[in-house]
Amino acid sequence: MKIHEYQARELLAQAGVPVTPFEMVTTPEQATAAFDRFGGTVVVKAQVFAGGRGKAGFVKLCESRQEVHDAAGFMLGNRMVSKQTGPEGVGVHRLLVAVAADIDAEYYAAVVLDRSQRCPVVMVSREGGVEIEEVAARNPDAIFKQWLHPHLGLQGFQAARLVHALGLEDKEQAKAAARVLRGLVDVFVKYDCSLAEINPLVRTSSGEILAIDAKMNFDDSALFRQPQLREMHDESEDNPMEVRARKADLTYIALNGNIGCLVNGAGLAMATMDIIKLHGGEPANFLDVGGSVSQEGATEAFRIILADPKVKGVLVNIFGGIAKCDTIAEALIAAAREIGFKVPVVVRLEGTNVERARQLLKEAAIPQLIPASDLTDAAQKVCAKVV
Repeated sequence: MKIHEYQARELLAQAGVPVTPFEMVTTPEQATAAFDRFGGTVVVKAQVFAGGRGKAGFVKLCESRQEVHDAAGFMLGNRMVSKQTGPEGVGVHRLLVAVAADIDAEYYAAVVLDRSQRCPVVMVSREGGVEIEEVAARNPDAIFKQWLHPHLGLQGFQAARLVHALGLEDKEQAKAAARVLRGLVDVFVKYDCSLAEINPLVRTSSGEILAIDAKMNFDDSALFRQPQLREMHDESEDNPMEVRARKADLTYIALNGNIGCLVNGAGLAMATMDIIKLHGGEPANFLDVGGSVSQEGATEAFRIILADPKVKGVLVNIFGGIAKCDTIAEALIAAAREIGFKVPVVVRLEGTNVERARQLLKEAAIPQLIPASDLTDAAQKVCAKVV
């Protein structure tokens, strides 16, 4: 799960990390009102779940009411297109208006889960203000890391090493930076983050250490114990079909191909997408209906898949274990009759009562339901149908 920058600033501020004064607004009038309260120079930023805002023109430094109004009107009235959004771009519904900092130097700081070491790692770099992937590719030695003990957290000597790596020799500035790093680690641990990032962390001309941009991702599996985060989630930034699938207890991720996938089990779903590509097709989605497929679940899954206009065919790949194959076949037949399939649906079933399931599909005589003998046969058939 992701949250917006203004929300990440709120969590950092609660942890004692200094941030510039800010407000979230949704109209140009609210933006100018925020400018009147702050005075001086402000920055207006689009609040979207995508990077590249500055290069796309969706971060503006403004020194007057009119500049703020114009910037807010532009951002709210246009879709932001960057290398992270694709050519269709994303709509902007919220803006951050914040007091601009007089920046003397920019740094990078983040805590992320290092799965290879099975613990969080704190990363800092003197090259802030740019995407860390670019820094890692161009100059990996510019990133300094300290791995956290799962129970002890960020220890004093580690904070000192990180601050030294940032090149902060002034005693007060070093102490301030260490407090920021401790606050960032506290947020990461307290809220079950998978990523907590400040980019850039800045030193102002007056020597202050401030977080002026932040990004946070959270472990979906831990949201049951994070009610505050569930309330912060902005569903308008998600794919509408993904939201719909979550409400039906389905796992769905939209992709760019034209072959829909309905599978039970994440590993089987990955294998299904791989074999589609092996035979020249492109998957339109990842959809895991789970171990027990009900008629209602199968019907809703088909509705979600077929709501994508790119889908020209569907591959159903089910291994019947908890849910028996004949039960699944009945659900598929019911879904076909209720929805009315207009694209070919190739069905591969294996497992308990598979022969009975194949007989049911044969007796149903629904032309769009095409049986397959195995996964390779299913992939070849569906790819041939959509070419």
